[in-house]
Amino acid sequence: METVDQLASKGSFRAVKEPLAFLRVLEWLFAVFAFATCGGYSGGLRLSVDCANRTQSDRSIDIAFAYPFRLYQVNFDAPTCEGRREKLSLIGDFSSSAEFFVTIAVFAFLYSLAATVVYIFFQNKYRENNRGPLIDFVVTVVFSFMWLVGSSAWAKGLSDVKVATDPDEVLLLMSACKQQSNKCLPVYSPVMSSLNCSVVFGFLNFVLWAGNIWFVFKETGWHSSGSRYPPDTLEKQSSSYNQGGYNQDSYGSSGGYNQQEGNFGQQTNYGQVDEFGQQQQSGPTSFTNQM
Repeated sequence: METVDQLASKGSFRAVKEPLAFLRVLEWLFAVFAFATCGGYSGGLRLSVDCANRTQSDRSIDIAFAYPFRLYQVNFDAPTCEGRREKLSLIGDFSSSAEFFVTIAVFAFLYSLAATVVYIFFQNKYRENNRGPLIDFVVTVVFSFMWLVGSSAWAKGLSDVKVATDPDEVLLLMSACKQQSNKCLPVYSPVMSSLNCSVVFGFLNFVLWAGNIWFVFKETGWHSSGSRYPPDTLEKQSSSYNQGGYNQDSYGSSGGYNQQEGNFGQQTNYGQVDEFGQQQQSGPTSFTNQM
């Protein structure tokens, strides 16, 4: 408990209000939605086969399937309307795109959680030597690309799953349905609204991670160094200041206000010497004589 209290006292929860940490929290949340809607899916369909002789009909052929959508392993029995039953299976293996999508979601969930903890409790170590922001930037770019690839692949995989589990397509696998004397009908189709949501959450995660690239980049030394003047410009500016009037003692020895101050303090400026060596009286001297 003391360790928890110390961490809570050292934590800066104001970091969550900043865009960087706030987007990490959203990434963590949407990653949960992504792998939950895809990895936790299970669905099914029901078919009905009415044979011409009515004795071998089966009006409730249930076919269940789930994540990771290795449909070729989903087996079911169907009547042939010829006195026997046949064992069939669905067509297709879409586990690669589904598992790839869920794997990205799980790792994104873990990284977002870890990054949020670092932002709150280990902010100083995160900024030390600029190593933390650089690693964070690279990982954010990689996850943005992986979310785009994974979501696109899973969107295509989901489209194929819908075709493979379409009741009309499954009925074509049954030999009894190839005879016009038999009547084959779908009872209900699989509900895939959660899988559709998983694709939406996947692309939303891509938008979040891609948008967070800018905020992570601002924490790196690349952004801070790019916002400053280049070294050559600084040297030119400093040299120009040293050579210009601002750095010279223009207010002291030779010109400017100090000369004027000296003019008012010395009497020689009030009387000029002509070419014969005689001193001519100026206005201020005559004014002094009058006084």
